[in-house]
Amino acid sequence: MANDFNDNNDNIDNMNKTGSTENTKETKDKDDYEAVCYICRRPESKVGKMIRIPNNICICSDCMQKTFDTINHGSPYMEMMGFPPNMTNLNNLQNEIPKSQKLKKKKPAEDKTEEEAVLNIKNIPSPHIIKGQLDEYVVGQEHAKKVISVAVYNHYKRVVTNTMDDIEIEKSNMLMIGPTGSGKTFLVKTLARLLNVPLAITDATSLTEAGYIGDDVESVVSKLLAAAGNDVEKAERGIIFIDEIDKIAKKKNTNNRDVSGESVQQGMLKLLEGSEIEVPVGASSKNAMVPMTTVNTRNILFICGGAFPDLEGIIKIRLNKQSSIGFSADLKDKFDKDPNILQKVTVEDLREFGMIPEFIGRLPIIYALEGLTRDMLVKVLKEPKNAILKQYQKLLLLDEVSLEFDDGALEAIAEKALEKKTGARALRAIIEEFMLDIMYEIPKDENIGKVIITRDYIEKKGVPLLEMRGTAQKAFTPMLEQKN
Repeated sequence: MANDFNDNNDNIDNMNKTGSTENTKETKDKDDYEAVCYICRRPESKVGKMIRIPNNICICSDCMQKTFDTINHGSPYMEMMGFPPNMTNLNNLQNEIPKSQKLKKKKPAEDKTEEEAVLNIKNIPSPHIIKGQLDEYVVGQEHAKKVISVAVYNHYKRVVTNTMDDIEIEKSNMLMIGPTGSGKTFLVKTLARLLNVPLAITDATSLTEAGYIGDDVESVVSKLLAAAGNDVEKAERGIIFIDEIDKIAKKKNTNNRDVSGESVQQGMLKLLEGSEIEVPVGASSKNAMVPMTTVNTRNILFICGGAFPDLEGIIKIRLNKQSSIGFSADLKDKFDKDPNILQKVTVEDLREFGMIPEFIGRLPIIYALEGLTRDMLVKVLKEPKNAILKQYQKLLLLDEVSLEFDDGALEAIAEKALEKKTGARALRAIIEEFMLDIMYEIPKDENIGKVIITRDYIEKKGVPLLEMRGTAQKAFTPMLEQKN
């Protein structure tokens, strides 16, 4: 009996400890976020101390005074909103504000520790380290990786030191030009993961001028704020990648208002240069009933990327202006077969494409990615840490079956990808097509130990080869019936 009584007491103590721990955690979680006025949706840092009433409702002094004035003088709208005359029932006004719309409080400078800092001067990786880490995931693009490593290193030195001998360092915003499937987005994703900073990836095609249906330019900062957990200080040191930037080029020969082209470029000027932007928290529109906060974009790194179709033609026209008649003249088709014609891009070419000079001037670092060749596509298949072939090899390894590709098969896959003209994106679709039968047939037979993919199988002229388990010699047999 005594033992049972003691066990019951221990269980009660454990329950009390668990409950107190959860309450402490919940209280600490609430303390990390600012209170927001229910009526005007402004945070406590903007309006001062809040008046707290039951059901977790916070109202600023201005809105409370207006509410009292409305009640005292009477209003025809009160009854329409469900309030009795001369009486306000606040018990059922709102539930707790969603966490996605809560702002984290700014901690005083003396409370910040070195561990809480996003970056400091000691842990900023040098350019050769950044490039070495990018080499593990991105094949080729040596020039692009070198440029982005140096630009990011200089940018975060600027962020950490703020000023250097009263000489202010300008931002290192970048414009990345490259054909589709060359690895623009993947390069930025890998970079943000290595630096452990918040990253927001957005599409320029959804942006419109303020007042029109679509996202305002401030919505890109809202996405960064959400990626940083609504922590303004952390978001102000993040990276924003705006893809498809070529889609907001100035439209030619149009009589209508260009609300998704030149107007968007003009709206982004202050954003790129660095200014205080008022953005909604947890929404992409300022008209939503959500809190508003101010984010300074001075230390946010902007990377813009786009394929810029038809830019090659503009570059060729400029380069061919020197062609003339004679034995020493340049031929007009001299640059027609140049695979890296985008490497010769200049600011004048971008202006001719439709980018306004003010916009280009705020992107001082302009570089182009190389088009992927057959050899580069073969390396993409097998060299990166998360290569596509390694993924399939791991899937079959779970069935205790090894998967091999001979050199001819890899070259055939790369050649098929070049024909599709979509870069590295075509590789996955091609492999999915010929791996379907293999992934379907392997689980049927437990005696299969190895599968070898040949060039003939990729070109639909043969079948893959199998090595069965328990054989003294390598006995390869056809796996599937011959395809016509």
